[in-house]
Amino acid sequence: MHDLPEADFTQRFIFDDADVRGEAVALERSYAEVLAKHDYPLPVQLLLGEFMAAAALLVGTLKFDGLLILQARSEGPVPLLMIECSSEREIRGLARFHAERISDTDGLPELMPAGTLAMTIDPTEGQRYQGIVDLEGADLSASFSNYFALSEQLGTRFWLKADGQRARGLLLQQLPAAVIKDEDDRAESWKTVTTLADTLTAEELLGLDNETVLYRLYHEQALRLFEAQPIRFRCSCSRERSARALVSLGHDDARELLKEHGGTVEIDCQFCNQRYLFDATDVDQLFSGAGVDAPSDTRH
Repeated sequence: MHDLPEADFTQRFIFDDADVRGEAVALERSYAEVLAKHDYPLPVQLLLGEFMAAAALLVGTLKFDGLLILQARSEGPVPLLMIECSSEREIRGLARFHAERISDTDGLPELMPAGTLAMTIDPTEGQRYQGIVDLEGADLSASFSNYFALSEQLGTRFWLKADGQRARGLLLQQLPAAVIKDEDDRAESWKTVTTLADTLTAEELLGLDNETVLYRLYHEQALRLFEAQPIRFRCSCSRERSARALVSLGHDDARELLKEHGGTVEIDCQFCNQRYLFDATDVDQLFSGAGVDAPSDTRH
């Protein structure tokens, strides 16, 4: 068995004798960073881990520069799951939840009944794209597989697991017909690789490295595993972004907000809990065009 190259990475693989590619993901440090920001109940921790794994898998398959945003919304005990992952593989995430309505055995149907799943691709250049489907299935693996069944021509399947310490995932995706041209043979090939992946247990996915997992599943098939690509937690909030939010209010409204809050406006990042404070001197500097870098005497 080989050691994992990093605690957090995605790794692509391809079948030489079938029109199928795959992606595997392992998250530990970035998952721990996201969980550390809020006191999440265990069922929410598991959902967040699987959602993070799905985002990382998708970024590995998409060819774009920019940001992938996944959102699941519901009227249930978990009204929101949100993950952002950049093409640079920097990831952050959060969940909204009502702890009093959650029990330890709850899964996706109980936590997010009648929910929706949205995937937004926000490229650095070009058009923003968003697709929305109903959040259907026994778990997030089924929900993401359903999303692609409805929105894409090529078969795509997900296997996602998390345990509060590790989040792991596997994605298989059909490629345009090149190796296998006959439609029946192509369908049979896809059925073979996905049926084998369905035999993967949670313990295997969470506990074994990619080479071992793939060997157990596909040792009778020609498969190439590519170099691992590291992922890390990073929040894109900043004092400058918070200042821009204040400026967007207009000078009069910003000063009114200062009065309402006793002379200091606090802007908190939902993702990482970082707090940015602005007093009257800061606000005047912002609207005079002096920027956000010159600290006032009362700023902390």
